[in-house]
Amino acid sequence: MARDAAIIVVKNNLAVALTRDVKEDAMRDEDTTLEEQLELRDELVEQLMGSNRRIRQEASKGLAAMAHEDIELVSEVSGELIDALELPEAQTRWQCLDALSEIALVNPEVVLEGFDGAENALFDEGSAAVRLSAFRFLARYGMGAPERSSQVWSVLREALQCYHGDPEYREMMVCMLDFAHGDLDDSVRDALVSYMSFDAKNGRGTVRRYAIEMCAVAKGEA
Repeated sequence: MARDAAIIVVKNNLAVALTRDVKEDAMRDEDTTLEEQLELRDELVEQLMGSNRRIRQEASKGLAAMAHEDIELVSEVSGELIDALELPEAQTRWQCLDALSEIALVNPEVVLEGFDGAENALFDEGSAAVRLSAFRFLARYGMGAPERSSQVWSVLREALQCYHGDPEYREMMVCMLDFAHGDLDDSVRDALVSYMSFDAKNGRGTVRRYAIEMCAVAKGEA
C-alpha cells in the first residue's frame, strides 16, 4: 500500500509539472490558434474543478495569466472561477479572484454572483493574499457604475477599518485610488472623502499621500 501511495504522489507531481510547463509554453506562443486557446482554457477549468490541490493551484495560476492576455476568453468561464472561491486552499482562491478582477473591469455583469464569495474571502483569517485579492475584485467591480459603487462601499469601508495598519493596507489604498477615479455615486464620493480625511491628516508616507490624492479626486479637484 505504501508503494501504491508513493506511485500516486509521483504521478501527481509529474502532472503538476507537465501542466505548468505545457500551459506556460502555450500562453507564450503567439501563434496559438483560438481553438487551441479554447482547448487550453477548458482543460484548465477541468483541472480547477479536480480533486488534486496542487493541480488546482496550477490551473488557477494559468487562468489568471490567461485573463491578463484575453479577458473575453476567460469571461466565458467566470461561473467556474466563482465556484472555485469555495475551495479550501488560499492560492487557488486568490488567483481566481485575480482573474475575476480582470473580468470585472470589462464584463462586470458576469461576475455579479461572485460578490458573496469575495465578501467572505475579504475577511479570510488565514491569508492576507486572499483578503487583498478580494478587496481588489470588489473595488474594480464597484468602480464602473454608481449603483455598484453603493453596493460595495460599506464592505470596502469595513475592510479598511479592519486592516488599517496591516501589511496589505497600503495595497488596499492603491485599489481605493483606482476606485476613486471610477463612476461613483455622489453619496459614495462624499463618504470616501469623509473616511479618507483621517489618513490625509494623520497618516504617514504613501498612505497619507494616497489619502490626500483620493480626497482630491473624489472632490473633483484632481
